[in-house]
Amino acid sequence: MGTNTKSTSPGVASLAGKTLQSGAASAVQRSLAGSALRQAGSAAQTGAKTESKASSALDNPRSSTTTKTLAGSVVSQSNKKR
Repeated sequence: MGTNTKSTSPGVASLAGKTLQSGAASAVQRSLAGSALRQAGSAAQTGAKTESKASSALDNPRSSTTTKTLAGSVVSQSNKKR
């Protein structure tokens, strides 16, 4: 796996933290939020399973704005070779 030069923005990291604290957040939102926070300020790269989950969330027209924001951040930090 290559080195990731991107990291989660402060705004998305804040959204991810609020999502994890929310009792109304879905399992997908919590998973994407956890991944986004893990990538904040680090060289961590999105794993294949999380990348697939994020991609599906972006393709789903019923996904909320929060879900799509988190998914977009996670996908942007994935391995470009996949």
